[in-house]
Amino acid sequence: MTKYLKSFVLFIIFLALASVPLLAQETSSTVDRTALFKLSLIVGGAIITLASAAGAFCQAKAISSACEGISRNPGSAPHIRFLLIFGLVLIETLVIYALLITIIILMVQWGNYPLA
Repeated sequence: MTKYLKSFVLFIIFLALASVPLLAQETSSTVDRTALFKLSLIVGGAIITLASAAGAFCQAKAISSACEGISRNPGSAPHIRFLLIFGLVLIETLVIYALLITIIILMVQWGNYPLA
């Protein structure tokens, strides 16, 4: 697949996933909040799962690249080590942000807020 086709397919998948809550809306005034709560559990679980998997992959790639760089040029080890730790901190911060978003999604009190 070409680069543009991959990005187009990913955009279509994201658009389909983002439009699911809009398509699931009911027109009646009595809305069943259990379905919304179930959806929030699924979305919260998906967010933290994808974020932790992507974070783990990126951290493994960063550590591998840093080890290769240090083995090729041992004189630059302090600089590579600093950049490695800084990058790992940023990656872990993104995973923590995803955890906070998941907690916010899961802890919203659905019964106290009217949807209409």
